[in-house]
Amino acid sequence: MAWYQDKIREEKREHGIEIFSVSEISSLISSVLDDPRLQEIWIRGEVTNFRPHASGHRYFSLSDRKENAGSVIQCIMWRSEAQRLAFDLKDGTDVLALGSIGHYPPQGKYQFYVRELRHAGEGEKHLLVEQWKAMLASEGHFLPEKKKPLPGYPQRVGVVTSETGAVLQDIRNVISRRFPLELVVSPTVVQGEEAYREIVQALSRIDGHVDVIIIGRGGGSFEDLFPFNHPDVVRAISGCTTPVVSAIGHETDFTLADFAADVRAPTPSAAAELVVKDRSLLTEALAGIQKTMGASLIRKLDRASHDIGLLRERLSPVRTGRLLVLRRQDVSVLADRLERAFSGRLARERLSLESLEARLTGRNPLAVLGRGYCLVEREGTVVRSVREVFAGEKLDVRMADGRIDVVVKGIFHEKEL
Repeated sequence: MAWYQDKIREEKREHGIEIFSVSEISSLISSVLDDPRLQEIWIRGEVTNFRPHASGHRYFSLSDRKENAGSVIQCIMWRSEAQRLAFDLKDGTDVLALGSIGHYPPQGKYQFYVRELRHAGEGEKHLLVEQWKAMLASEGHFLPEKKKPLPGYPQRVGVVTSETGAVLQDIRNVISRRFPLELVVSPTVVQGEEAYREIVQALSRIDGHVDVIIIGRGGGSFEDLFPFNHPDVVRAISGCTTPVVSAIGHETDFTLADFAADVRAPTPSAAAELVVKDRSLLTEALAGIQKTMGASLIRKLDRASHDIGLLRERLSPVRTGRLLVLRRQDVSVLADRLERAFSGRLARERLSLESLEARLTGRNPLAVLGRGYCLVEREGTVVRSVREVFAGEKLDVRMADGRIDVVVKGIFHEKEL
């Protein structure tokens, strides 16, 4: 191929014009068709030229509906995607197709590689549900932190469903078998254009009057389950003060109500099993606990009996008398020790007091009075110097055996004597 490309380039130079190879044009077309606007897009059209292939692939064309006929686009749907089709594909079917435009160089044509097909009417509702989902998510109705825990042992279980459907009977059977309790039904239609209004009303009637709510219906088509995608139903579930368990359709069916509920169950029977405990299992568990507690009580009683036996042995009259004799001897020895210690301490304290008394006596200013000295006082205050005395002043003279009132007639200082 390299020599062929070189030849083309040489011809371009010789003729002075731009000449492309088929491969270059094919590559250019492929790059143009890689435009994001042609990838993962929805196309609505009528199926024509449908050709099922033995390999499982589906080949067909999409054309505008008859009133706008004129344009056709070739399509291919690989076997892996075709196996998931929920309906039989045939000419004349009005569909919504999801896929991407691509170029097939060996045949020099572009075609639409289809990843998903839906009936046009149903497809529009699918798109509507996707829009609702984005809107409700932005409002916070699907946040995990908003999910409420289910009560461990509810006393009243509410059910929002049809009164005549098998769902209610399934829930009744499971609850009566597992743990009989009060069942409160808030009836509603679960299918039809206006069903969502009744579902909202049924939720409003029962919210706050039971411990947990099961909202459910049996299996059905996307169209049958469509009311449970309505924003009003989602907001009603999200706004319930009572925990809500959704059980809508079969295990593989999902509605927006499932995302808003606190817990999603694959079936109504499974919802009932989630809501109430199995009484037989609880009984077995309680029996096990009772057995464990009984064994523990017996062990404690055995231990207490052993301890009482030891106490009886310790408190027997012979043992008690022997212990009393020993304790008396101990007390006697202790008393002797305390008496000797107290006597020694008392003698030391007496000597200390006598020494202190002698020192205080020696320092007592009145003690000298017995040796012929006296104290001169003025109104109880000792006069220490002749400089403090005035002629004619009355003073007290304290002697060892009494007082003398005197009047100062003269004052003589030491240097005058």
